[in-house]
Amino acid sequence: MNKAELIDALSAHFEGSKKEATKAVEAVIDTIVRTVVAGEKVAIAGFGNFDKVIRKARTARNPATGATVKVKATAVPKFKPAMQFKEEVSGKRKVAAAVKPAAKKPAAKKAAPKKAAKKAAPKKAAKKAAPRKAAKKAAPRKAVKKAAKKR
Repeated sequence: MNKAELIDALSAHFEGSKKEATKAVEAVIDTIVRTVVAGEKVAIAGFGNFDKVIRKARTARNPATGATVKVKATAVPKFKPAMQFKEEVSGKRKVAAAVKPAAKKPAAKKAAPKKAAKKAAPKKAAKKAAPRKAAKKAAPRKAVKKAAKKR
């Protein structure tokens, strides 16, 4: 799942408001990044910890040429998943039930639901007719298979 897909998934929880979901995702990411850059630890219970780790200066070797290269000290972000998260991923624990999205508010006008009901009725009839057609098409295949088995 990428950032756009996460926003789409969260928009269902914000009554279809993609704008609010985008703001929420952006705010969470921005807060985590700013806190870790400042050198503080971000701990989200049940998910994991974000931290800033400083790597010491070292010498490395270029595998193509074999030459040694000096690498400067640098700071990198580190994520350590929480035990609950690890257990859910490994299958030792069942994943917690998803939060159901908020119910949408009813339409303001009374005429809109009637029109929607009239338009939805023909679609239901078309879906009911589809299995009959599939059954007719499946019957000749069975006859061919039975004939092949008899030979």
